[in-house]
Amino acid sequence: MFVKAGKKTVRIVNLIENTEGKAGCISAHGLSFYIESGDRKILMDLGPSEDTLKNAKTLGIDLGAVDTVILSHGHYDHSGGILPFAEINNHAGIYMQALATGDYYADDGPDAGDERFRYIGIDKSIRDLKQVKLIDGDCKISEGIELFTIKNRTHELPFTNKRLLIKTGDEFVRDDFKHEHFTVLTEGDKKVLMGGCAHNGILSIMDAFLAKYGKAPDSVISGFHLMKKTPYRDDQVKDIEEIARELVKYPTYFYTCHCTGVDAFDIMKEIMGDKLLYVHSGDEIIL
Repeated sequence: MFVKAGKKTVRIVNLIENTEGKAGCISAHGLSFYIESGDRKILMDLGPSEDTLKNAKTLGIDLGAVDTVILSHGHYDHSGGILPFAEINNHAGIYMQALATGDYYADDGPDAGDERFRYIGIDKSIRDLKQVKLIDGDCKISEGIELFTIKNRTHELPFTNKRLLIKTGDEFVRDDFKHEHFTVLTEGDKKVLMGGCAHNGILSIMDAFLAKYGKAPDSVISGFHLMKKTPYRDDQVKDIEEIARELVKYPTYFYTCHCTGVDAFDIMKEIMGDKLLYVHSGDEIIL
């Protein structure tokens, strides 16, 4: 558990991510956070499968009491638990960008043969759920809960995005990540910024937050999408180091996980010190 002092608190529990954490919790490639802010009970993303629901039960979290679900972007590893969740909770509004229902693919390279282009989008039947609320751009869900999107990126997309595609007709083009949005929680005088994978780039997201709210968030909780299956090239290590050098300038604590990857985290931690923490499956944050 990570704890910071304050009169009012936001409780955030990682229901699932890639690495082992609390005993009894399943780890898997994906992400889900349970959030208590004021009197609201929120899920941001639902991981790759119903394993997210199993972890919630292990952690003693009643998903039937959740009133709001936010899907950060249109990928399977963040949405796979939505249909099982809807079977036990049919009243929570599920907010997603309308573009999150698009045809998103990963290019696994020529060695994959006929399986080179792999579908990584959401289950299309999610769109038909009565509680789904498709939105276009920024959205205020309620007092203290907002979603915002990137209008103009100020930095290059993360190098790991190059293999992520949109299928349009018979053609594959680079994903522009217009289907991604970010959650802002306001509790008292604190603002918490939450993302799924930060595909738009964490530095661009921070710049957009500053432009919208006038100051940096107190805390950021997000994957940074820097993970690779193969070793980093020297130029990629330099990119990761530069991101860390920019982030450490903010008066902000960063909590990361999932698609950041342990190797990138270790590189960033050397620069950011106690301003960067890793959140494992089952871990809890009190802000």
